[in-house]
Amino acid sequence: MYRLILENHGLRPSDVRQRLNLTEEQVRRAVDQLIDRKLLAVPHHDELRPVDPNLSLYSLLSDQLTELHDRQKEYERTRADIRAMLAEFGHLYPSCSQPDAERLIGMDCVQERMQDLADAARQECMTFNPGGGQSAASLAASKPLDSDVIGRGVRMRTVYLDSVRNDATTVEYAGWLTGIGGQVRTVPVLPIRMAVIDRTVAILPMDPDHTRRGAVQINSPGVVKALVELFERVWADAVPLGDARDRCEELDEHGLARREQELLRLLAQGLTDGAASKSLGVSLRTVRRMTADLSERLNARSRFEAGLRAGQRGWL
Repeated sequence: MYRLILENHGLRPSDVRQRLNLTEEQVRRAVDQLIDRKLLAVPHHDELRPVDPNLSLYSLLSDQLTELHDRQKEYERTRADIRAMLAEFGHLYPSCSQPDAERLIGMDCVQERMQDLADAARQECMTFNPGGGQSAASLAASKPLDSDVIGRGVRMRTVYLDSVRNDATTVEYAGWLTGIGGQVRTVPVLPIRMAVIDRTVAILPMDPDHTRRGAVQINSPGVVKALVELFERVWADAVPLGDARDRCEELDEHGLARREQELLRLLAQGLTDGAASKSLGVSLRTVRRMTADLSERLNARSRFEAGLRAGQRGWL
């Protein structure tokens, strides 16, 4: 009907009824809807006059966008209410059908689930973040969520690789996080990317080498307890970031820094230089330089000989 009126100015309702084979009631309802949506002017002398579509159609789109925003706000309020009720009463109605593990396909799904779990957290969030320095955009995006979680009294502990100490952006973020009550430490290597929330649920990558493929949510109490124990052991050996950098440079009784110790262990396991650089969160060039230096100190001419001599000296 709207197209017909745009093409034929001055039509009357009776004309529309005849051309489109509609009833009088159908025409009346349609005209009223078009007027409500500001696509038609109020009829003058029974003539149907369209409002300039250059204005009316974009106005219609703007109205729909406003409606969409209002519905989104209503959805967020409802979701917050549901989370609050589940946090208060959920323990009284444990789900017998909850699976021990749930696959989360794709980063959008993972990020949405992490948002939900963070919003529902009440006690503690523990995180392993391997991979070296974090991007400025990623850290900036996480600040509102981190601030909200810590602001609710949730304890937040995060472990990065020692290599992030050379990344100004990550160090600045760690200082900010510590300033609002979070705790950040570093270690030479981390076993896997991981997040544990309230010691009841854990998120792990489906494929540690391709984390963007998705993640697995672990709900099994036994598995989660083991992951919590893993975190606590790593945390105990980690060095606080921001106030104790020199400890990362301390040498053991063999004159080895922490990163050198870990590199020897990785090479002894048969990892390539590329795999070792990824585990340590440093460049391939850095790993090769460190390997050459260790080989020289061991007076070794090959990786195999270096490993053998390191074992003989008790370095491994």
